[in-house]
Amino acid sequence: MNYRSIGKSGLKVSEIGLGCMSLLKTSRDEAADIVHTAVDAGINYFDTADLYDKGANEELIGALLKPVRNKVILATKVGNQWRADGSGWDWNPTKAYILKAVDKSLRRLQTDYIDLYQLHGGTIEDPVDETIEAFEQLVQQGKIRQYGISSIRPNVIRTYVEKSNIISVMLQYSILDRRPEETILDLLLPNGIGVMVRGALAQGLLAGKKPKEYLGHPPSTVQLAAEILTDRVASTQSIPAALATQYVLSHPAVSSVVTGISNLQQLEEAIELPPSPDAEWFDQIREFIPAKQYEAHR
Repeated sequence: MNYRSIGKSGLKVSEIGLGCMSLLKTSRDEAADIVHTAVDAGINYFDTADLYDKGANEELIGALLKPVRNKVILATKVGNQWRADGSGWDWNPTKAYILKAVDKSLRRLQTDYIDLYQLHGGTIEDPVDETIEAFEQLVQQGKIRQYGISSIRPNVIRTYVEKSNIISVMLQYSILDRRPEETILDLLLPNGIGVMVRGALAQGLLAGKKPKEYLGHPPSTVQLAAEILTDRVASTQSIPAALATQYVLSHPAVSSVVTGISNLQQLEEAIELPPSPDAEWFDQIREFIPAKQYEAHR
């Protein structure tokens, strides 16, 4: 397993991270097998959120990682507050809420610090300054080591780059979603902010699922992307999912690809990365798979 720094921070993470929300689909024994096998394979980045299963996902990950806590980078998220009746959640990025929510996450994760605490969304109308104050206070208190945001909104990302000390942005990025290539990746890289990628397989469309419309791409374009991957598979003895992952890892702004894994086969496929393709292959993708742009929140 290869490791990269999250931006200019001192946190070193595996190129493949484990997106723990997918463990909601498994039994506890299956989740334990996946997490322990991931650790043995060199995966050291585990990403959850207080939103997932009303905190139960944090409890599960905290228990499973407790024996190896000092060997892993544990990340969670905050900002979505469950309603008292459990009917749903509301967006709450206030300082008061974040300072209370972190203590609950720490208890569920069975740890006294969180390596990477992320704002789980964000809008340009948020009280950004007090949100940043909350994260900075938590760093000073030692409850978190670093903080970041999870957002695909360019205006929100720019605001945090300008005003805060975030070390990471989690965003969706894939061969079929190249919107970050327009401006965001080139903004984050020189500012020493790492990208934690989600959605690298485009809902499985780059891993063998039947083509369908995706983010404005017609099924024919989705099929073409799959064919480009399949053609490369024939010469590398790899699999489409691994090649799709290598595409996003090729950008120097990317720190880790956070992959949702719900069985051991998916885990085995995720960690078997082939050598990075040559420049001609990347040029082929960029020529035949048009890059979209963010239409809103620019």
